[in-house]
Amino acid sequence: MLPAHRAAPLAAASAPTRRSTTLRLPGSSEGCALAREFTERMLSEWEWDGCRDDALTVVSELTANAVLHGRKNGSPDGADSDVWLRLTRRAAHLVCAVTDQGEGFPRAAHAPDMFSEHGRGLMIVEALSQHWGWTRHAPPYKTVWAMLPTGGT
Repeated sequence: MLPAHRAAPLAAASAPTRRSTTLRLPGSSEGCALAREFTERMLSEWEWDGCRDDALTVVSELTANAVLHGRKNGSPDGADSDVWLRLTRRAAHLVCAVTDQGEGFPRAAHAPDMFSEHGRGLMIVEALSQHWGWTRHAPPYKTVWAMLPTGGT
């Protein structure tokens, strides 16, 4: 039997006319790879190749932030953490949204140290998206989202 994070994309991927699809991810680095695979597959099915590279980059950054900073309290390895990726098609936008259990609020660093390995993710999201932001849900959940232009009308 496949783990829950593997079972969800099969049902979603079988309905290419679906306007929105969601995938539960493990709170580990494996979640980042699964998010990219899922995004690539859905964009291919939706025939939205024009925003593919930007979408993969944004999903990678948002998922990496969720895995690093969105862990449930007391779960240092992310094993108990819920991370959800939701892709939504709109007329002229793709909305990429990642929900996690972290208590911190996302903020883009203004000028990270040039040798730092961290601190540029949300700056990249901001540069590639038309809009981005976050929404707080009932504790402890928050969703960080980005709207990418697709060239449609």
